[in-house]
Amino acid sequence: IKISNKEKFEGLKKEKLIENESNYGSEIRKKYGEDVVKSYNKRFMNMNEDNYRRMEDTENKVLKYLREVIKTKGLQSETGKNVYESHKSWLTFTWNSYSADAHIGLAKMYVEDERFTKYYDTKVGVGAAKVLQDIIIKYAK
Repeated sequence: IKISNKEKFEGLKKEKLIENESNYGSEIRKKYGEDVVKSYNKRFMNMNEDNYRRMEDTENKVLKYLREVIKTKGLQSETGKNVYESHKSWLTFTWNSYSADAHIGLAKMYVEDERFTKYYDTKVGVGAAKVLQDIIIKYAK
């Protein structure tokens, strides 16, 4: 059976949603509600390959800048602000509208929930989730 690139991409997005639902579905629904989750899922599934790649690139920027902030302890540096701006930009790929309060709420989940903490701490280094939370709280106000 031959599968087109478009079909592969659609399958990839479905896998990502299933994984996200399995890992975080109940917490996200509890915090943001069913309508927000449905809206996120719809935007994600309607995303084209170009935007998906841009979203991945943006996440990689967040991780890169976050590594630099941790290395230099430069929370209040230009790089610290770049972490915030990149993370905010990353959210806008799937959020219908941006809210500083929702962004801060998500950042707090990164520290309160060990699965989120593990994600950032594994990708960047121990303490990364806490530093990311601190940056978002500082710049989202």
